[in-house]
Amino acid sequence: MDDTLQRYIVEHTTALDAAQSALVRRTAELGSPSGMQIGAEQAQLLTLLTRLSGARQAVEVGTFTGFSAIAIARGLAPGGKLLCCDVSEEWTAIAREAWDAAGVADRIELRLAPAAETLQALPQQEYIDFAFIDADKESYWTYYSELLPRVRRGGVIAVDNVLWSGRVTEAAPTEASAVALKEFNDRVVRDERVDVVMLPLGDGVSVVYKR
Repeated sequence: MDDTLQRYIVEHTTALDAAQSALVRRTAELGSPSGMQIGAEQAQLLTLLTRLSGARQAVEVGTFTGFSAIAIARGLAPGGKLLCCDVSEEWTAIAREAWDAAGVADRIELRLAPAAETLQALPQQEYIDFAFIDADKESYWTYYSELLPRVRRGGVIAVDNVLWSGRVTEAAPTEASAVALKEFNDRVVRDERVDVVMLPLGDGVSVVYKR
């Protein structure tokens, strides 16, 4: 997708509010790490998916500076809660301030620990309404495998970076993240427990519906 079409999409998507825009600007000041932040159109997609699923219990794997968490928290049903999994105190310190500014801090719990360990410790029952995966790519299948049994029927998992700048289309990619994502995408589309659609937003977002 070229820059012109990307701008058109953003211009025809509900605009970010002041708190979200401020966080985007602050994250941009970090330099190259800011590339880990999702786009404005992806944030609005997360809010809509959360609302459409009627989510009260949500989980995010990979929080960074908290932009996607704000989007999810904004879409939660009254009384809803979002569990954020991350390992960086540095990045999530920015997130905590942003959540306060956005008025959603009371809906978010942050656990700083390896995400696989956090997910493995969650209740062994189908109670999660919505989940978002956007962390280390080599662990995507691990995160998905821990989340899906805990997602209720009719629940949704959104997964970021599934196109990986198109490198997943290579017959034999050599980059570790591209290899992992290619394998992940192939396994998900064959998973008979779910329906999936891959959207060309940002670096690719898969929306996975549990049957």
